[in-house]
Amino acid sequence: MRSRALAPLLTVLLAVVALVSAAPPETVVRPTRFDYKMTTLSNGLQVVFLEDHSTPIVHLALWYHVGSKDEKPGRTGFAHLFEHLMFKGSKNVRPDQHPSWITSIGGESNAETDEDSTIYWETVPSHYLPLVLWLEADRMASLDVSDEKFKTELEVVKEERRMRVENQPFGLLPEIIFDKAFTTHPYKHQTIGSMRDLEAASIADVREFHDTYYVPNNATAVLVGDFETAEAQALVERYLGRVPRGKPVPRNIPAEPPHTREERVTVTQPWPLPAVVVAYHITRDGHPDAYPLHILAKILSDGDSSRLYRSLVYQKQVALAAFGEAKLIEHPNLFYAVAIVQTGHRPEDVLRELQGEIDKVKEAGVTAEELARAKRQFARDYILGRESVRQKALHLGHAVVIHDDIRTADQEFDLFQDVTLEDVQRVARTYFTADSRLLMTVMPGAPAAGVSR
Repeated sequence: MRSRALAPLLTVLLAVVALVSAAPPETVVRPTRFDYKMTTLSNGLQVVFLEDHSTPIVHLALWYHVGSKDEKPGRTGFAHLFEHLMFKGSKNVRPDQHPSWITSIGGESNAETDEDSTIYWETVPSHYLPLVLWLEADRMASLDVSDEKFKTELEVVKEERRMRVENQPFGLLPEIIFDKAFTTHPYKHQTIGSMRDLEAASIADVREFHDTYYVPNNATAVLVGDFETAEAQALVERYLGRVPRGKPVPRNIPAEPPHTREERVTVTQPWPLPAVVVAYHITRDGHPDAYPLHILAKILSDGDSSRLYRSLVYQKQVALAAFGEAKLIEHPNLFYAVAIVQTGHRPEDVLRELQGEIDKVKEAGVTAEELARAKRQFARDYILGRESVRQKALHLGHAVVIHDDIRTADQEFDLFQDVTLEDVQRVARTYFTADSRLLMTVMPGAPAAGVSR
């Protein structure tokens, strides 16, 4: 017999349940697909056009398919060095005149280099499109790589390395992780290059690197903004189309052999606290497994709400910081997790805790709530990441240069939203194997020989 006193409460609860049941399913609004046009000029330059008349500006991103993975052993840091040299003048442009010109017309410009590519870009009022095309064509055809400029910029890069890497607390951590995790592939070294290689670089080496990679048949121009495609295409042909094609670009990058046994490494660095690292070799960007790996990395190691941070820093208080990354780029790379050991705790215990959190995913997967939250975060980032003309050009350029398939610029949103709980646990079990992992401890102390600088 039902109590009369409970009847009103049950009525309310049933009403709430009915409302929840009647609530519409969670939906994520898909961003509009790009309406682009793509062509390849006779000199091999790929060009992507995307009209966007929302603002009277135009963005040009010139991607060179060259990064630190194209550097030879003992000759590291060249791709990043050219990020500096490319602003130091060409046949018709004085040193530093290129960025000054862009600033004077109300625009902005810069460059960025990573393991796989180097991007030079300008955003300007749309009627200055001919100027930026001429500037890029002039330095593509006639960059001035003089001995004087080479030596000057080399010193600038060496100082940048001291400031950003060597003199920062834990600044050498990525360099140490990748140096220990890779044996063969050039991902073993960082984009900034080693100090030893920078000091040994010669002008002949640098000129050879430039002549090999900074050619139209190794470049992709992405134009997004307020223009008519037919007119823009004529301008691109007029300026960039006249740059002579270069020699075929070599792609003889050595592959990393399979890792079949666990590596345990202890190194020393003059850091205030120990650090522990767990690293696994994973697949490449664009592989079907890359999408659940992205999701897994966000759940495990991205930010203060991630599993690693909540467990090691907030709940158990054995680490001062805990973070990680699934580094999914052009060639197979690493998933790694790091914990900075809290004072009073043993590194081996914290390493065990770090490993334990990763093993939990292999054994039990992630929850539906975690997966849904990660998908919402990806949807937010994906949509906000296409707000500006520069961001739209980044999506398109990445699809062409890194994926070699421009269609992926639109397809990845759906691929992320289609990831399942089973996908996440499957990739954890596939890649997080004991035989292929690196377990590393970095202890405070004088650095031992062998760490690349």
